[in-house]
Amino acid sequence: MTTRQEGKAEPKPNRKQRREQHRRIWTDNPGLDVVHADAAGIDIGNREHYVAIAPSKSEQPVRKFSCFTQDLRELAQFLKEHGIRSVAMQSTGVYWIPLYDVLEEWGFEVYLVNARDTKNLPGRKSDVQESQWLLKLHTYGLLRNSFRPTSEIRVLRTYWRQRGEHVQTAGECVQRMQKSLTQMNLQLANVISDIMGVTGQKILRAILAGERNADKLAEMRHERIQASREEIAASLTGNWRPELLFGLKQEIDRYDFCQRQIAECDEKTKQHLGALPERAKEPGTPGEPSPQKKKRAGGNSPAFALDQELVRITGVDFTRIDGINVMTAQTILSEVGLDMSKWKTEAHFASWLGLCPNNSVTGGKVLRRGTRNIVNRAATAFRIAASTLRRSDSYLGAQFRRFRTRLGAPKAITAMAHKLAVLFYRMLRHGQEYVDRGQQFYQDKYRQQQIAHLNKQAAQLGLVVTPVSAGIK
Repeated sequence: MTTRQEGKAEPKPNRKQRREQHRRIWTDNPGLDVVHADAAGIDIGNREHYVAIAPSKSEQPVRKFSCFTQDLRELAQFLKEHGIRSVAMQSTGVYWIPLYDVLEEWGFEVYLVNARDTKNLPGRKSDVQESQWLLKLHTYGLLRNSFRPTSEIRVLRTYWRQRGEHVQTAGECVQRMQKSLTQMNLQLANVISDIMGVTGQKILRAILAGERNADKLAEMRHERIQASREEIAASLTGNWRPELLFGLKQEIDRYDFCQRQIAECDEKTKQHLGALPERAKEPGTPGEPSPQKKKRAGGNSPAFALDQELVRITGVDFTRIDGINVMTAQTILSEVGLDMSKWKTEAHFASWLGLCPNNSVTGGKVLRRGTRNIVNRAATAFRIAASTLRRSDSYLGAQFRRFRTRLGAPKAITAMAHKLAVLFYRMLRHGQEYVDRGQQFYQDKYRQQQIAHLNKQAAQLGLVVTPVSAGIK
């Protein structure tokens, strides 16, 4: 017979006991091999950072530091005093950048991890538990370090991204100019391709100077403009509304300001590229490749010889790859850097770009097909370059058109972006030059593959494929 006291349920643990239980969950040894013995985990925030170290190293294993520079240095000093060598933190917004720079300056091995790899945090989430969870995962080597280029490439990337923002703003100004002209029924954009070209700028600035005679404005036409003077004069007959002219003037002023900002970015980019060392050709690489037609850099290209600078610091000419011009090459290099040894193989590089299949398979059944949804400027540049191959009379152009017919445009663009990324990796890693074999070579190669496939199928059916002479219809 059991007594009433024996049948009572155990009392619930109080707050102190629950905290001790949670502490054991985070710090107890789960039976894994220790990879980073002297590790720390940092939960990044806007106002404060929480730092967790092993309880055996300090009586207060979790500390809170503010985000001011002096506090970041105190954080680094705290880690040094307790023998920490490796630190793991999440890439939260841009709040991690100042702390990353301080820790890198102090000589720590910093792991910048993706929040996707640490999101399965058991229990109630808090800043303290987040830092302890990072510490535990990093101690047993369960976190992957994110790629971050060298300081020289980060400087170049900042200049190039800033330039891209100004180019985008200038494009928006042009769109608003066209809107103002359309509202005044000035159809200049319908007769000339670029209203900010030589002819367009002369006409717009003359309008803002007070000229209203359509014939006089049409006389500013450049000789290479296909539209006649009569067509331009007809397009410049409209209603001159003062409020729309005021808006047009402000947009042109803003456009001029953006052009000055772009020129300043170009000057900084030129100086920084000039300070980078020249890359010598590796032994065994072929000499100068056969000359080919030079590609247009585009209307937003810098004023200096960017292509020559890129060849000097990389040792190869990426513009030999069809679809990649000097602007695309500069965008990719400013994102991935010059050291391709960060990725073991070209497959690792394509996977980092998000250009590889990411199929979800369970129980032998494919649940999802497709690539990872990531934001990568280099991958975007490769995709844009791949989309330009539709009309290319080259080996890659013929391959893209076949992919597009078989897979559709979106998948074909991704497949060709993967191909371009592989070529880019091989050129930069091994110093190899790309030589285009032409559209006809690809078509002949594809024809031979189809013939071999038909012969194999016919042999399985006990048949023989006999080629038909060209004269028989």
